[in-house]
Amino acid sequence: MAATNKLHVKKGDTVIVLSGKDKGKKGKIIEALPKKSKVIVEGVNTVKRHTKPSQKLPQGGILVKEAPLSSSKVMLVCSACEKPTRIKKNVLASGKSVRVCKKCGEIIDKEK
Repeated sequence: MAATNKLHVKKGDTVIVLSGKDKGKKGKIIEALPKKSKVIVEGVNTVKRHTKPSQKLPQGGILVKEAPLSSSKVMLVCSACEKPTRIKKNVLASGKSVRVCKKCGEIIDKEK
């Protein structure tokens, strides 16, 4: 495992899967798990979970949900050029560090 717990992607980023059974699929990151170096991507790496009936889920049955995926298997898709890209970090004049697309030079972390 990596010494630092930083990921190149964040919750809400659009990513493309590089390898595995879902190779080539695009999806949005639902959850990032930096301590495990994993991410959960919407509609990717789905597993079936057999559940007993309970108070929360009275009918029970088979649930389909997304399982964690290694963060090294996903690549960020730039919102400006719509291409999978690596990122570089730049420091703005205000002193804030932002992620920048290596292909088009567009800032990925837009102010909300």
